Amino acid sequence: MSCLGAILAGCAGVPAASSRFDRARISSPAFFPILPWDPHNGRNQPFAPLKADGLESIAACHFNLAGFVFPKDLPKCEALGLGALVLPSENQFTSFTYTRQWRSLSDQEIDRRVKAMVEAAGSSPAVVGYFIMDEPGVLDFPALGKAVAAVKKYAPGKLAYINLFPDYATIGAPNTSQLGTTSYTEYLERFVAEVKPQVISYDNYMVEISNDLTNPAKAISYFRNLLEVRRVAQKHQLPFLNIVTANQIRPYSTPPSVANLQLQTYTTLAAGYRGITWFTYYQRGYHYAPIDSAGRKTQTWYWLQEINRQVATLAPVMSGLRSTGVFFSAPAPAPVLPLLPGASVESVTCAAPVMVGEFEGAGGARYAMVVNLSLEKSAKFQLKTIRPAGSVAIVSAADGSLSLLDTKEGCWLTAGQGVLLRLRE
Repeated sequence: MSCLGAILAGCAGVPAASSRFDRARISSPAFFPILPWDPHNGRNQPFAPLKADGLESIAACHFNLAGFVFPKDLPKCEALGLGALVLPSENQFTSFTYTRQWRSLSDQEIDRRVKAMVEAAGSSPAVVGYFIMDEPGVLDFPALGKAVAAVKKYAPGKLAYINLFPDYATIGAPNTSQLGTTSYTEYLERFVAEVKPQVISYDNYMVEISNDLTNPAKAISYFRNLLEVRRVAQKHQLPFLNIVTANQIRPYSTPPSVANLQLQTYTTLAAGYRGITWFTYYQRGYHYAPIDSAGRKTQTWYWLQEINRQVATLAPVMSGLRSTGVFFSAPAPAPVLPLLPGASVESVTCAAPVMVGEFEGAGGARYAMVVNLSLEKSAKFQLKTIRPAGSVAIVSAADGSLSLLDTKEGCWLTAGQGVLLRLRE
């Protein structure tokens, strides 16, 4: 058997491609959502999509999960093969402040609201879950625990979607800070203990806020947050999701580029996250978003379409892998980050700094993802494994096919790009 044939034979346990519906479902082994973080009909009344064919454009941009829609949007989601995170019906939902009222409600009212939301969405197969709250503090956790329990009661197998603050939110007493804890780790642990979520999701926009990682003091937050959420989620055996930015998040920050969109994507995948979420899809108050204020596709949309396509292509493989380690070449972006060697990869020789994610697949198969952390230049890397590798194959982000890596010649990565490798040891 040839080297490539042996690798292909070793990939027999990789899950086959599944429907977009299936990959968006929390109950599916293939769970790998690609989500635009945006209320499809706007945040306030009068509700209307910015773009008449907004859901069609979301599907065309290779998202598999639409957020956040009203029950009336579900038939179109079904027709387009999109899963959906659902808001309450329009006669209940007056603005996004509705989602921040949980802790002011009685137990009976929390139960009633969730039941009404589930009933309004009905039995549509597009429903993946329900939008509960964004960026809660610890004072919200007791009520959110009751809302999550109600979703589990009235819609078993569906996701009660809650997104957390990043680690640069303010820390301190509950009445004077956003988190209300003495540390970010305490915030995460209390969320798990008190809310009993089905996933851990958070947002971090420091790649662009750090001006494409040129401000080390800000850039450190992105990587530190990536690893700490991973650590806590794995400790509690929960999937973990990351929200990154697809617009100019602040007037002084860098706008989206091929490089920073790639870097946010591939560092997320290399850390073992089960999908990726982009803030925002529509421009609203931000510049350089995928859809501008006139409802037109921007250059960002076309870059994002290609990057989402790559994620969708890798998803059938990535969803079958377990993240076993994350490492950096020296010097790492921050002193607290773990350096190579890992369990499988001894070193990576590269003119640019790299991040390496290690994975285990079916039957003990070993994988690694190497990411070029430079946002300025392309660079070639050469990989050395702990044990001599019989062969290394590149999993193509173009079509999912395998091709042998010439380990002596190495592999080029453009700025921010990553590559998934299957190691045959």
